[in-house]
Amino acid sequence: MTERKPPGVSFESWIDRQIREAEERGDFAALPGRGRPLPDDANAAYDELWWVKRKLAREGLSVLSPTLALRKEAEDVIAAAADAPSERVARRLVTELNEKIREALRRPPPGPPLGLRPYDVDEVARAWREQHGD
Repeated sequence: MTERKPPGVSFESWIDRQIREAEERGDFAALPGRGRPLPDDANAAYDELWWVKRKLAREGLSVLSPTLALRKEAEDVIAAAADAPSERVARRLVTELNEKIREALRRPPPGPPLGLRPYDVDEVARAWREQHGD
């Protein structure tokens, strides 16, 4: 843990000293990407949380609450069901999604309200047949 700033010392000089001492100890020597410029996307708008988002992505973490993540998953599953290779696969995808939705309705996870109900598997299968000409 970092020591406390001594009274009478400005924050800038205290922080500069800590960084200098860490560099002298070699604390930064093995960092990935050392000596290379940060990746730059000239077409992207500036995002002050770019490094947080990159770290979360690298660690495989989600910034969505469980309910929002399930809503996103539902959108993805319904789209995947529409493009499924067979009606059987489309039904299986929606059935598995419905199990997750029912569980979330029984034991609501933290976050905003779910706002989903189980999907009608027969309706999704009918839409699949219409789309694929079966």
